[in-house]
Amino acid sequence: MILEHEIPTGTKLYFGQSAKVKRHIENVASELLDQNGFEEIVTPVFSYHQHLSIANDKELIRVNDAKNNALSLRADSTIDVVRIIEKRLGRNTEHKKWFYIQPVFRFPTEEQYQVGVEFMGEKKLSSVMNIAVNILNKLELSALVQISNIKIPKLLVSMFDELTLEDFRHINIEKFLNLKVEWLEKLVYLQYIEQVDEVIAMAPEAIKVELQKMKDLCSETSCKNAVLAPMYYAKMLYYDELFFRVIDKNEVYARGGRYKNEELTSVGFAIYTDAICDTLTK
Repeated sequence: MILEHEIPTGTKLYFGQSAKVKRHIENVASELLDQNGFEEIVTPVFSYHQHLSIANDKELIRVNDAKNNALSLRADSTIDVVRIIEKRLGRNTEHKKWFYIQPVFRFPTEEQYQVGVEFMGEKKLSSVMNIAVNILNKLELSALVQISNIKIPKLLVSMFDELTLEDFRHINIEKFLNLKVEWLEKLVYLQYIEQVDEVIAMAPEAIKVELQKMKDLCSETSCKNAVLAPMYYAKMLYYDELFFRVIDKNEVYARGGRYKNEELTSVGFAIYTDAICDTLTK
């Protein structure tokens, strides 16, 4: 029996003070983004292309349109924003800097509010990463910026037959160390920018190139508290290189990266409103 006052597990209810805090987060973000030249877009809740965004399409909530074409509720905003701007609005606007404030939905009943940013055609990740950090600073949140590079786990899988991407998703440190490779061991324990040159000096050329990108991004961040995490692997389909998370203990406040849609390279991030709201209301 479902009682009248019950709401589905995973959905959100904001009222009173929590609703005020949620609106404050969104107002702070939208004002700062507007100052940085971003325009707002609100995309449809239903989408034909969400399978291009989600690593596990079992997380999609599926429905059908009037002609029985497969639809799903918006589980991620990035690809839809880029497609709509490029394919539908391209003749009406040349603007490349966009933000959105809207929820996403995952199977079975997970609802998550986000503030997201897409800078289309931009390759410099620090251009948006520093905006994410500034939003959190304005909300008086102290957090750690963790910088990764999705290419490094993929390169390591191609170099070592024993490794799979699942080892990186589950951070299988023991398996990495059992390979008995000195530079790989140093890569596993690489955390601070002061350590990166030693690893670069020992690593294969392909790894050196990707580590240098991480070092450069770390040098460009406006956050004083930043670390490197070269073995971290994101589960999103479209991130293909530099990637960052803003975390505090077990909470993820934001994440973003560089990605490619068809031939267009872009950068973007999402701020997780619910996690921030929980922290500020406490």
